[in-house]
Amino acid sequence: MLKVQEIREIIKLIDQSSISEFTYETNGTTVSMKKNNGNNTVQTQVQPVISMEQQSNDTPKTEVQEQTVPSTSETPEKKTELESKTEYDYEIVSPMVGTLYTAASPESDPYVSKGSAVEKDTVVCIVEAMKLFNEIEAEVSGEIVEILAEDGELVEYGQPLFRVKSR
Repeated sequence: MLKVQEIREIIKLIDQSSISEFTYETNGTTVSMKKNNGNNTVQTQVQPVISMEQQSNDTPKTEVQEQTVPSTSETPEKKTELESKTEYDYEIVSPMVGTLYTAASPESDPYVSKGSAVEKDTVVCIVEAMKLFNEIEAEVSGEIVEILAEDGELVEYGQPLFRVKSR
């Protein structure tokens, strides 16, 4: 069974992404989430999975428990406040699916951190795909204002990794 904190983190990730529906199944429990665009709520449905053996016995069937959890998204007024605090002109996105590394080796310092100045050819991270380590360059001169992915995280094609305020 997922812990409340894990469910909150999943809700936050779903809310920040363009995904409208999500289902996760583990250890006989299913968690389904569906994002309602106009409602600002995420519906979470937890349903234990019943095996055929349990159904053939005289055990009562498990009912579906449904709860509505407020999403972590802000109202439009709050979103514009946040966007104005974190101003950026450019997002550095992942050119491929792979594992993100923020440093050349585990012992090394990260390539960049929040507030770091970058040039067009500055290496900001590495994305490993099929045992090939691909250096990702900033492609713009400016300052890193936000880091959107963590070291060791699996990233998708086109996923924003860094936000840059260009000069």
